[in-house]
Amino acid sequence: MAAGASSGVLVGRHDHALDPKKRFTIPSEWRTSMGLPLYVYVMPDRKEKCLNLIPPAEMESRLERLREKALFDPALNAAYEAIGAASEQLCLDCQGRIRVSDKLLQFANLTTTVAMVGSVRMIKLWDPKALAPEKKVDQAALDAALKAAGF
Repeated sequence: MAAGASSGVLVGRHDHALDPKKRFTIPSEWRTSMGLPLYVYVMPDRKEKCLNLIPPAEMESRLERLREKALFDPALNAAYEAIGAASEQLCLDCQGRIRVSDKLLQFANLTTTVAMVGSVRMIKLWDPKALAPEKKVDQAALDAALKAAGF
């Protein structure tokens, strides 16, 4: 599979400790699903105190649609600047680790462990204490989610 190609969905949950350099490993099965990328994008979530890890193929397809907009639109350029200032493009090392900036780690309260939750097209990075325990399947929440997604 070529680097940068996207072949699968991102599902499940993986908790990883931050190492002494504040890095964590993206699970190998997710790296494979993302097409073995050399880098990923990370940005704060719009509503929750978590981070969104976005595969290159997903981000670049969104950026391609934005490129169709007027280049010198002041409101759009202000939006691009806000997105760019809050986001990071992070290279994966040979072991699949990334180092998110202290600013973004602090935003999401990621101090010792990162709960990575597959969100089909991206990965949500949470403080494990902010999530409900994984003791059972919440069928009502799943049903609502499936309906909202038109699944």
